[in-house]
Amino acid sequence: MEHLALCAMSQPLEEALRKWGESAFYWEKHREIVQSMFAPITRAIIEEAGFAPGQWVLDVAAGTGEPSLSIAQEFGPAVSIVCTDAVPEMVMAARRESQRRGLTQMLFCRCLGEQLPFASNRFDRTVCRLGAMLLPEALSGLREMLRVTRPGGRVSLAVWHNQETNPMLHIVTDCLARYIDLPPETPDAPGPFRFARRGVLAGLLEQAGAQNVTERLLKFFIEAPISLDQFWTVRSEMSETLRDKLARLTSEQLVRLAQEVKEAVRQFFPEGHMSFPAQAILVTGKKT
Repeated sequence: MEHLALCAMSQPLEEALRKWGESAFYWEKHREIVQSMFAPITRAIIEEAGFAPGQWVLDVAAGTGEPSLSIAQEFGPAVSIVCTDAVPEMVMAARRESQRRGLTQMLFCRCLGEQLPFASNRFDRTVCRLGAMLLPEALSGLREMLRVTRPGGRVSLAVWHNQETNPMLHIVTDCLARYIDLPPETPDAPGPFRFARRGVLAGLLEQAGAQNVTERLLKFFIEAPISLDQFWTVRSEMSETLRDKLARLTSEQLVRLAQEVKEAVRQFFPEGHMSFPAQAILVTGKKT
């Protein structure tokens, strides 16, 4: 179940996956920092899903392996996990980390969220942390997640709330807008704030066929023991779209931008460590 062939893809999707492939190196490089940053979301989605011994779990769009790795670490061999992503470099990074930790209950598969290569009613729980908003065909992806989930099973999703409540995600872009023109985001296009408005993802999951859909707002802090300089490095390296935009600047502009970003985020580094307020939306639905 390592790397399955994908169906024919559009050129924009192929290009998006290629860029995510380039990002995989940085996500793996900064793995411990990222794990710390998003740990509250991981914990929340584990609580939402409600795992039990003997269950099979599917993780869709897991990137370099979260929340799969945390689930495997917490529940041990009592729970079996299939960790998936559309980007081969991400899947390989997740597999390397599972081997390093000795997590033998994990399997890996490269696949699109809208084309899950599994039998219907295969999994007890399906989870997707910060991935649903990036699926090109989100409704199709949610229908696939429900299809492969067993009757009585749950699908649990986590996405970002709005920009205003997530300064870490927009401060760099706000500063960058002083240097280059940034086109407005298309409301339903894949992106971090696609499902930022409450009720949208929950409604889509209901449309996909889920029952007893619940939604809750998670307020937390994005924290990690890194400095201002490290923040700029992590933030500028991990985002493929940001890297593309930064490549358009001169070396002098990059230096100025980095300084402006550091000044803008300084308030979120009490005692020299990162602590951004943040909000995410947790949505869970049941398959009947």
